[in-house]
Amino acid sequence: MPSPRIVDALVASAVVAATVVPVLPSPGPWWSAPLALLASVPVVWRRRAPVAVTLVVGAAMSALVLWHKPLLLPWGPLVGVYTVAALSRPLVRLVSLPVTVAAVSLSLVLPRESADVYPLMGTAFLAAFALGAAEHARRSQAAEHAERARRLEQERTAAVLRERARIARDMHDIVTHSVGLMVVQAEAGPFAGRGAADRGDDARTEAFDRIADTGRAALAQLRALLGVLRDVPADPSADVLQPGLATLADLVRSSGLPARLAVEGEPRGIPPEVGVAAYRIVQEALTNVRKHAAASAVSVRVRWGGDLEIEISDDGRGGPPRPGGLGIVGMRERATTCGGTLRTGPGPRGFTVLARFPVDAVGDAAC
Repeated sequence: MPSPRIVDALVASAVVAATVVPVLPSPGPWWSAPLALLASVPVVWRRRAPVAVTLVVGAAMSALVLWHKPLLLPWGPLVGVYTVAALSRPLVRLVSLPVTVAAVSLSLVLPRESADVYPLMGTAFLAAFALGAAEHARRSQAAEHAERARRLEQERTAAVLRERARIARDMHDIVTHSVGLMVVQAEAGPFAGRGAADRGDDARTEAFDRIADTGRAALAQLRALLGVLRDVPADPSADVLQPGLATLADLVRSSGLPARLAVEGEPRGIPPEVGVAAYRIVQEALTNVRKHAAASAVSVRVRWGGDLEIEISDDGRGGPPRPGGLGIVGMRERATTCGGTLRTGPGPRGFTVLARFPVDAVGDAAC
């Protein structure tokens, strides 16, 4: 498609030829040709100053038909009116219509044109204005579509980034919790049966069974997560329970910690994403307790009320979190992306993590 400059040059050349050529062979004053040039050449600058160009070519054409009546259409003013309607602001277009009607009427009345010319000129200028208005509407619609496409692309990009961050948090939580738990159980496994001769190898076998169960659960969750990355649908025959509040009891029981779970209030329906966020927060908090707190007791409380609150507290060393860690950062991101908040810090005994999700708003959470 040719550039606007080439289009303007071609349009101006055609207007000059259509305006100047009919004037040259006809008898008339010497200034007829310069007026014809003034009524056509400025069209080449119509995009830069549409109103000014229309006024110049319109005045020159009016003077030409007033003192010398060539048999031609006012191509320069027609192109000018079209350009004003196509490129100008709404207020300028609104004002230009009555001004055009008045100027055309005056240029017809003063030279005392015949009645047959009035409908021809009126139709020509109204058609030019209508075509320009239609072009303006087309440009506005195209710009609106382009802006909408740009916003959709930004939303898609943001959605991809959010999904990548979610997957990265899930990978971090699954790996750190499950692998850390497996390491702890593996280290304790060889000594589990000592001092318990009456039980024989039962305690040791139970420890290694927990290792196997933890590994299988981690692999199942990782397969489901990586299937999302590869757009692979989940295997309907695979019994992989989506982590959530319903699986907190299993998480606490298999954490390898002296932890207990307490639920207060009447449970309410929440989106699965909020349940996953709550589960991962508890999982990360238990992992941090096992790695850093040296706690003898851990409490996980789920409180239903005006808000959904998840509190994990221990009686360990407490103190501020270690610098450079991503665990608390990931927990806070999970809470905030679901419209909630997260508070962490030393508690009455040890360390406390408190996540709060507004129950009335979680239905609209985009996490």
